[in-house]
Amino acid sequence: MTTTLPRNTLGRTGFEVTSLGFGAMELRGEPGGPAISEAEADALLNAVLDAGINLIDTSPDYGASEDCIGRAIAHRRNEYFLASKCGCVPGAPMGTDHVHTAENVRAGVEASLRRMKTDHLDLVQFHRSLTQAEYDEHGALQALLDLRDAGKVRFVGVSGTLPNLDEQIGMGVFDAFQIPYSALQREHEDVIARASAAGAGIIIRGGAARGTPSDWEGRRNYMLPGTISKDRWEQAKLDELLNGLTRMEFTLRFTLSNPDLDTTIVGTRSVAHLQDNIAAAAKGPLDAGVMAEAKRRLDAAGATSSG
Repeated sequence: MTTTLPRNTLGRTGFEVTSLGFGAMELRGEPGGPAISEAEADALLNAVLDAGINLIDTSPDYGASEDCIGRAIAHRRNEYFLASKCGCVPGAPMGTDHVHTAENVRAGVEASLRRMKTDHLDLVQFHRSLTQAEYDEHGALQALLDLRDAGKVRFVGVSGTLPNLDEQIGMGVFDAFQIPYSALQREHEDVIARASAAGAGIIIRGGAARGTPSDWEGRRNYMLPGTISKDRWEQAKLDELLNGLTRMEFTLRFTLSNPDLDTTIVGTRSVAHLQDNIAAAAKGPLDAGVMAEAKRRLDAAGATSSG
């Protein structure tokens, strides 16, 4: 069943993307993550498209994820904007150092095309937030631009973080930035605004805080331990602002309230969890007064927007 999700233009790509995208890392399977059967993965990906979500983000780093996409929904390719990564070393464990050479970028994109059974990737993002000198040193950036010119890649981007984001924005070559952000991790709030003002599409990762509002222990929020997330939440006394919302819905809708966001990618292995995310996202931003009070409290708790 299709749900009406808000849509935004993904920067200069011009693509009208649903405010909620699907992050396909949870399809990686063992040994990098929990087991998921082919039938479960196929059902989930088709449920994503049936619900109207039209952006899927994956990576060669994510185990079986790209293979799942190729098997389950390649026949529905015209229904989704497909984003993947480059610089990765296929088969290497998550967290392994990437290789930023022209040869590895070309080989990685070609392999992604084969796995996902498509003739083009809508967006390819460097999976490391490097300096301009590092992107240029071994021809990695030029190789990706050449793949774009050849029609195998439509747009190029970076999965970026401070301190290198401002330099990346200034380079003027990246069409989109994927940046971590949530109520509990606001350090990139200002640079997100700068990237958007420069015309880039903004894809938020970590926008639901990886479940930490409901499951603190053993979680990390893009280098932010769950204990810090818990402390920030409790110090800001955000439970007082829920007004009947679950912590997860509040967190996701806080992210969706950022005026510079185009989409936030949220991953899950569960169709039921997917439906919960969609229902929350369909409600759109939080009330402006609630947002203002939440930010005031979070500033006082150390979850600031400096960056």
